[in-house]
Amino acid sequence: MKIGFVINDIDTEKPSYSTTRLALAAHQLGHEAWLMGVGDFSYEPDGTLSAHARSGGTKQYKSLERYLDDVQGGAGKVELVCCQDLDVVMLRNDPADDAVDRPWACTAGAAFGQLIAAGGTLVVNDPGHLSQALSKAYFQHFPEIVRPRTLISRDESVITEFVAELGGRAVLKPLQGSGGSGVFMVSDEESPNLKQIIDAVARDGYVVTQEFLPQAVEGDVRVFLLNGEPLVVDGHVAAFRRVNEGPDLRSNMSVGGKAQKAELTAEMAHLVDVIRPKLIDDGMYLVGVDVVGDKLMEVNVFSPGGLGSCQRLYGGNFAEAVIQDLERKVSMIGHYGTELGNCRLATL
Repeated sequence: MKIGFVINDIDTEKPSYSTTRLALAAHQLGHEAWLMGVGDFSYEPDGTLSAHARSGGTKQYKSLERYLDDVQGGAGKVELVCCQDLDVVMLRNDPADDAVDRPWACTAGAAFGQLIAAGGTLVVNDPGHLSQALSKAYFQHFPEIVRPRTLISRDESVITEFVAELGGRAVLKPLQGSGGSGVFMVSDEESPNLKQIIDAVARDGYVVTQEFLPQAVEGDVRVFLLNGEPLVVDGHVAAFRRVNEGPDLRSNMSVGGKAQKAELTAEMAHLVDVIRPKLIDDGMYLVGVDVVGDKLMEVNVFSPGGLGSCQRLYGGNFAEAVIQDLERKVSMIGHYGTELGNCRLATL
């Protein structure tokens, strides 16, 4: 199997990233794994779509660091790869990371992904629906029963009134963004600063205001879903609780959150059942959902991280399980060709 991983930029990739782990798993399973940045594509006048891509060497790597060193340092292979020669393309770039310095790159992954899929290559997650998920507004398409009460607005008076409705406690964050950036907790103590907080978040666009869930003090739980179902290896669900031991409300790993083991509760299982139809209908193959209590806080469809945390906590190779599932999909393409369509095949 020849598989391409689309990331923000090869030179900024890190060994700890889940995409590096997925690419190494593919390499260790005997596949050709190619990494390419969203700025590495070329669409030729004859309709040929190619990308300047890099891969590791022929050796079997024992560490993510050694593998990525070869990919980034040139000890591996560097080629102009025809995208139609790839069996699978995984879109793993995070548009939020490019929003400030490279705004042109935010939509490039989904746009080129659609062209690749049109050429018959399987692209996951489905690029057509990824283009609709470029902001947290995508979250509002899921059933109300699993969502905390939410307002999206830039109007200070409307936001202030909603916060008062919530009893003075709320979470404010930008509509665009990830990794816990620009997230503020508002309480009675911070109410005099509410105007300044709204102004700070609104500088980057719309403000998402959500009810504060008391269970959030215990951290949130990230659950990985594959084909709309919890990803399971050796009886362990790929899920972990992210806890910040300091006063910071945010539990994202990028702001100091620590990963702890977490079981899939009956509440979480019900939540997954509720959101599954939407994820499947949108062709969302590999997704990370963040849950507090029985409420869905985030739906991470671009580049959910944490597969390494799951492996450290439970011992199973969850990245390898994802690649093996892609092998199954490629064999299905061998039987059905393009008859099933990219979106449907992405979650079968």
